[in-house]
Amino acid sequence: MAEFVNLEVDAAVGTIRLDRPPMNALNAQVQEEIKAAALEVTQRDDVKAVVIYGGPKIFAAGADIKEMQQAGYAEMATRATALQACFQAVARIPKPTVAAVTGYALGGGCELALCADRRIAGEKAQLGQPEILLGVIPGAGGTQRLPRLVGPSVAKDLCFTGRFVRADEALRIGLVDEVVPDEEVYDRAQAYAAQFATGASLALRAAKESIDRGLEVDLDTALAIESQQFAALFATEDQAIGMTSFVENGPGKAAFVGR
Repeated sequence: MAEFVNLEVDAAVGTIRLDRPPMNALNAQVQEEIKAAALEVTQRDDVKAVVIYGGPKIFAAGADIKEMQQAGYAEMATRATALQACFQAVARIPKPTVAAVTGYALGGGCELALCADRRIAGEKAQLGQPEILLGVIPGAGGTQRLPRLVGPSVAKDLCFTGRFVRADEALRIGLVDEVVPDEEVYDRAQAYAAQFATGASLALRAAKESIDRGLEVDLDTALAIESQQFAALFATEDQAIGMTSFVENGPGKAAFVGR
């Protein structure tokens, strides 16, 4: 059983919960436990959507600086690869994911939130990439996922200055998708994820794969990815169920089986 990262499943929604008080610092052990949880929800058929949550007070305040302080290049070259692999496991969960952001989501915490498909933040949340203040840069995807989300100019501002972004600004620049009262963050994230519990899981997977992979390539290649994914869904039971239900009963009434 993991020490700092718990996985709980309720009504087909899995919650990956960070629990390393007081700040959910992302040391090497926490990173590996996050990776293990991400791989588990990827493989489990009873999990249809995922919430990533750090608790009611804080999401994650970043990496464990004391752990890295004395590290040299050779050590960090290896650890940086492992760090990205952990976060990539979250980004590659083939199911809808939502980050429930309370308190601070800084450095690695912000990068973890960037791995989710949607970010719901509390009114007092603060996000940022302050690595520059330590003489380094983001190393878990911040220089890559952030500009893809908010654009290169805003991403450069955040990475160059290291400043913290409050929830209202985060919403305005597109860093988060929704801001709610702090005490409602997890419930709102869970409710968002719950709508996919009975959805067409193979189609959801195809949509996520098409969007994510498409952003990594040129438009012609991206359209080919979409076309392949679209055609492949006509080999699924859910396609037959969905289209038959639409013809016979109208939209939104299909009972999908996830096959």
